[in-house]
Amino acid sequence: MLGLVVGMAVLFGAMHVTAAETKATPAKSATKAPTKKTAKAPAVPPAETIVLRGDHSTTRALKDLVKAYETGKHGGVTVQPFSTISALDAVNLGTADVAGSARVAMTDRAEEKGTNFYPVAWDAVVPIVSYDNPVSNITLKQLHDLYLGKITNWSELGGPSGGINLYSISAPLDGVEFSARFLLFHYGDQQVSAPRLYVNVEKLEEGIVIDPHGIGFSTFSGVAMNPKIKMLAVEGVRPSIATISDGSYPLYSALYLASRDDSKKHEEVAKFVAFAGSEQGREILRKDDLVPYGDVPDLINKQDTRIAFINEHVFGTSGVSATAVASNSGTPVSAPNAT
Repeated sequence: MLGLVVGMAVLFGAMHVTAAETKATPAKSATKAPTKKTAKAPAVPPAETIVLRGDHSTTRALKDLVKAYETGKHGGVTVQPFSTISALDAVNLGTADVAGSARVAMTDRAEEKGTNFYPVAWDAVVPIVSYDNPVSNITLKQLHDLYLGKITNWSELGGPSGGINLYSISAPLDGVEFSARFLLFHYGDQQVSAPRLYVNVEKLEEGIVIDPHGIGFSTFSGVAMNPKIKMLAVEGVRPSIATISDGSYPLYSALYLASRDDSKKHEEVAKFVAFAGSEQGREILRKDDLVPYGDVPDLINKQDTRIAFINEHVFGTSGVSATAVASNSGTPVSAPNAT
């Protein structure tokens, strides 16, 4: 019996040693086949980036266009929303490559001479109120008198008695305000009686939302999808894609990209402007509640009719010709692509 136990112990010890030895012995690694070095593809130079500075209305309206331009690797666009004046002055000084503007050039401003304004899309300046405001329509004459301080109570506009809070933009020659005042007064820098001033149109809209007595101007594309804001009809015509396209809404206006021929990045800016006019660019503009400029070529020919309509309702005369005011009316007459 003792011999059996000793024999098993010897066998177990032999097995244990053998297992340990096997574990300690490293396995031979497979021999790797030599790899061939592949030549690296030549680096593609990055596309140039341009600086787009503009008023809040235009940069907001074109944000999806910029995104698609960059996604398609056409180039980079650094967007700097600020004000119309700062954008146009930056282009003039060369610190920005292109300006987004909701108005055309002010021809007697030295800083804007030599700058080309390329129309990209049709939009509209629209009078806006809080959604809870019961007033739904306003006339051109009422808008004219409201901005001159001659109308001060909502009862004069068909609403309940209460003071009117007229909102405007503090920055001088703002694109939306300039276009609205030019259409109503034929002077884009017309002085108005607006005691509530905001830094940009987005802040103005925020104020309108919470003020049942407020009224101001914004753009159709900017507020079309805002359920807290009501756009007033003008002379019984509601702003819409259809009424902008056929010219029946009288306060339609254009959005522009403005640049100089002597810009260091003139070719890159030209690429971006061309992209805006391409079928892809136009489809993006349509989705953002804008009417691509090239979609309605006949709209430019309706300027005399439009100006006569406004003059008849505001001044009781149609004596001012569209040709005489076209350089500031928001639409070029002699050239389809630039003023």
